[in-house]
Amino acid sequence: MPRSKGAEGIYEAFVSFEKEISVVAARTLNGEFAAFPVFENAHANHILDVTFAPAAIDEKLAQQASELAAGILQKLDVVGLLTVEMFVTKDGRILVNELAPRTHNSGHLTIDACVTSQFEQQVRAVCGLPLGSTELHKPAAMANLLGHLWQGGEPNWAAALEDPFVKLHLYGKAEARVGRKMGHLTATGETTQEAVRRVTEARERLLRR
Repeated sequence: MPRSKGAEGIYEAFVSFEKEISVVAARTLNGEFAAFPVFENAHANHILDVTFAPAAIDEKLAQQASELAAGILQKLDVVGLLTVEMFVTKDGRILVNELAPRTHNSGHLTIDACVTSQFEQQVRAVCGLPLGSTELHKPAAMANLLGHLWQGGEPNWAAALEDPFVKLHLYGKAEARVGRKMGHLTATGETTQEAVRRVTEARERLLRR
């Protein structure tokens, strides 16, 4: 049995979860609260790969996730944006996994998919302005672009953008490294499945030479 040699530690139970979701929410100084639709996140090699909204969970669970986030923001007296990552367990419970007091990778699709982006919402919250609408125009998906896509040369941006419903966002980083987030693609669709298909196919086309 491993020993901590007197150091403090935390025992964590194994969580049998079905999926990860996140709630990006904002709160103002006077307590006004607004949450974006619940996002569902898929990872590859422990890095966020694809996010889509609305999450594939029932309305009751989505409401529970939003209310849980609201309680956390209120309890912590947050002014600004907070992202609450959660696990949905196989028996239908929600467990909080991580808190990120900032705009979040899983919320990047709000730039193109929501009335108000997470970045504008952050500014509104900290400046004491009324919060903007978090309404989703259409189901949407986001795919991260990691540094390995540059290994064979400059990605084929034109090929990715052959689909007029795909948007490209690059972060202006000078050096592409394996595992480094260099940008992302977003897409909308009539369904989340269509949005995910569009954005993942667009990312595959980046490697067309």
